[in-house]
Amino acid sequence: MPELKVFTRDEVAKHNTENDCWIIIDGAVYNVTTFAQLHPGGTQILLELGGKDVTDDFYGLHKQEVLVKYAPRLKIGTLEGEVSQAALPAFGDLSTVPYGEPSYWMGFKSAYFNESHTKFRKAVRAIYDEIKPEAVTSEDMGSYPTKELYQRLGEEGVLASQIGPGPWLKGLKLPGGIEPEKFDYFHELIAHQETARLGTPSFADSISSGYSIGLPPIFNFGSPELKARVVPEVLLGKKRICLAITEPYAGSDVARIRATAKRTPDGKHFIINGVKKWITNGCFSDYFTVAAATEKGITMFFVERDDTIETKQIKTSYGACAGTSYITFENVKVPAENILGKEGKGFQVIMYNFNHERWYICGAVVGAARLIVEDCFKWAVQRKVFGKRLIDQPVIRNKLAGMVAQLEAVENWLENITYQMCNMSYEEQSIKLAGPIALLKYQATRMAHHVSDEACQIFGGRGITKTGMGRNIEAFQRTYKYGAILGGSEEIMADLGIRQAMKAYPKSAKL
Repeated sequence: MPELKVFTRDEVAKHNTENDCWIIIDGAVYNVTTFAQLHPGGTQILLELGGKDVTDDFYGLHKQEVLVKYAPRLKIGTLEGEVSQAALPAFGDLSTVPYGEPSYWMGFKSAYFNESHTKFRKAVRAIYDEIKPEAVTSEDMGSYPTKELYQRLGEEGVLASQIGPGPWLKGLKLPGGIEPEKFDYFHELIAHQETARLGTPSFADSISSGYSIGLPPIFNFGSPELKARVVPEVLLGKKRICLAITEPYAGSDVARIRATAKRTPDGKHFIINGVKKWITNGCFSDYFTVAAATEKGITMFFVERDDTIETKQIKTSYGACAGTSYITFENVKVPAENILGKEGKGFQVIMYNFNHERWYICGAVVGAARLIVEDCFKWAVQRKVFGKRLIDQPVIRNKLAGMVAQLEAVENWLENITYQMCNMSYEEQSIKLAGPIALLKYQATRMAHHVSDEACQIFGGRGITKTGMGRNIEAFQRTYKYGAILGGSEEIMADLGIRQAMKAYPKSAKL
């Protein structure tokens, strides 16, 4: 970076030609002479603004991260007697934008969160802030996360923090120096929210979705030997795993699964044949948690990748980064001891983690929506139309009000459910939380629909453009529907919630 000097506005004004072009942005002076030809908007725009203060113009067109990227090469000085008004956030910094964070981190009191959760949130965010350029590149190119990055996330405890509290965390490093025995579901909730805040939906699923639903059947139902070998490998990022249940013929109705597993004559193995579809992370997974039908019924198996397993990429609306796959199992030989739970009891294994999966989806949806609300506030303050900031228009404030009200309502319900998870046994959760979590998921994805729609209207054309100011909004509006489908569709969730409520309906209750 060149040595910085101090200039007056009159001095800067003299540099306004094609061969000598300076501009002022937020109290700093930039020499854009050689950069003008590389400017995506064309040379003419910069030349017209040469020698001027273009702060308003810049923030109406670009994110702060553009300055971070180009300042080292273009910044040559500062303005005499002026101080920059825009502070560049450091890795791990929390937002100070209204409703940019859950209420506890906006200065409100909480019955749930404490300093441990703050340390954890800042530590996870710092890790993601550092890897975000790689995440954006992977998202844009549709490339899978590198093994090096995945192992780094494993070694730093990011992967383990998205799997929930339990004995499997013993001896592992967790972000923020959180002790494994003090790790709770609120820490895990934060991990899912921070992953979603990356604003790269396909990349986020590439590092979290597959193993967070594929590994629990192993540590909950696998043999001691299987758990001892596989769980550490996956949590440390050395191996990748996914859950393979859904088929072209069976989604929510898992009883219709057609994949078969036939026991060999010696009884020591099963031969699996069949196909699976829409399997997140399947393209690059080393291990598969597979549902197949045996002569005793639906059974869950732990399967290791070999030449008898073929995975093909499925093109989805959010990109190839997550490795969503069509999987063909052709005469796959699996040891009988790789059964998870008991033969014919696979439905119980599948259902065991459904509440947790749906809860985690709620956390991700809320985390992603909060990023969108923050972006909308920033844009509404920066963008000027008809001589006014967007935020000065009543219609825009009304849109923000609706987004915030729905987001905060869902966040508070989510925190209440999380508190119950921290204080209920699994058996009690199964009885009491299946319905509320289903309804929470339904409401969270309805909220996301509303937030996405209003955000696109606030950002206009930028909200449907994959780059620039509206990048996060475009990604969200293109992908928020995943939460409304995965883990149980909105319609199934709504029906389940009320059916569960009716189980406790008192016979004596009359209108």
